Amino acid sequence: MERRILHADFNGFYASVECLLHPELRESPVAVAGDPESRHGIILAKNEYAKKFKIKTGEAIWQARQKCPNLVVVKPTFGEYLKFSKLGRQIYSEYSDRVEAFGLDENWIDLTASTDDFEEAERIAEEIRFRIKDELGITVSIGLANNKIFAKLGSDMKKPDALTVITPDNYRDLVWNLPASDLLYVGRSTGAKLFQRGIVTIGDIAQTDPKLLKSWLGKGGLMLHSFANGLDSSEVMHTVDSNPIKSVGNGVTAPRDLVDNDDVRLTFMMLCESVSARLRNSGFRARTVQICVRDCELYWFVRQKKLDSPSFLTDELLKGAMELFMANYDWYRPIRSLTIAGCDLIPLDAPEQLTLFNDAQMRERRERAEYTIDGIRGRFGYNSVLRALMLTDKRIGLMNPKEEHIIFPVGYRA
Repeated sequence: MERRILHADFNGFYASVECLLHPELRESPVAVAGDPESRHGIILAKNEYAKKFKIKTGEAIWQARQKCPNLVVVKPTFGEYLKFSKLGRQIYSEYSDRVEAFGLDENWIDLTASTDDFEEAERIAEEIRFRIKDELGITVSIGLANNKIFAKLGSDMKKPDALTVITPDNYRDLVWNLPASDLLYVGRSTGAKLFQRGIVTIGDIAQTDPKLLKSWLGKGGLMLHSFANGLDSSEVMHTVDSNPIKSVGNGVTAPRDLVDNDDVRLTFMMLCESVSARLRNSGFRARTVQICVRDCELYWFVRQKKLDSPSFLTDELLKGAMELFMANYDWYRPIRSLTIAGCDLIPLDAPEQLTLFNDAQMRERRERAEYTIDGIRGRFGYNSVLRALMLTDKRIGLMNPKEEHIIFPVGYRA
């Protein structure tokens, strides 16, 4: 059976919500950005008027103001974005029990079981597009295809408030001429590697020998070759609200550039305390630790490794994070932000294989100690119990990411 999958993407989501909540801004160029005093002064979203000035997501506020001096910059209100995100998924869920979130503003919807053909799926896509605008007051762009990758590409091709249908008959004309960077998982680094070898479009990827792509990019090269040829068979997961937790992570933009391993250790310690506490609160241990490092020029990478034993202990998460960092970063530039996540989760009551090399009783005492710290902080506040390390730089050490954390959605490949 040929699948019929939608990808719905709210247009300029944060900015659209802000303009809805503040009608006086609707006719002005508006951008949502973080607080420059906390080094979060980066454009997160912009409305259509701001896009006309070629303002880009991810650039600094001062850069955006050079392009548009009368730009209206507002701080994000994440509670409102969460509310609108949930309202959108409620509409999508009326048409399918398979609605998979990809961040707050994007969702895949599998219409295969609820439609007979592409024509009916297209009608439903238009109906959803109208309902989002009529009931929520914001707009959405939708892609319709027989796989998730092309559906996402379709939602990016026409903005705002549009529908693009990609079929097995037209995908070569619609998709293959697009830049290689438009394909999911072709980031800055991968795009540069492909460009060096003369691969500039998605069609170039599709028509390159997969063995060559594998030699250049490893297994990821084979994945991109399949994606470029529309051979993605990954399923749309069931409605996001019923999905189990797959990872717990925190990230932070540091109040100053991190310039050495001691800075990184302090920041990771602060983040690990948050992640470990949230793992305990959720009833999980992590078998894998993952880090993301972003330097001062916004280049970034992600690495992960298995832990020796499933854990929610701060020190064990920190040890894994620092091992990953030391093995993968050589300090060619200062660091702007760090993220850590506990992944590959198992319930606390899952059987655990003991080893001769770990002191099980000592580990159990350490776990009880961390539960005790959770209780004290829950009663008297986060700063009531602190590690001495946190006081070496209070701007970093006294941050409380558990209460004011950045939520990172589960990635596509998860």
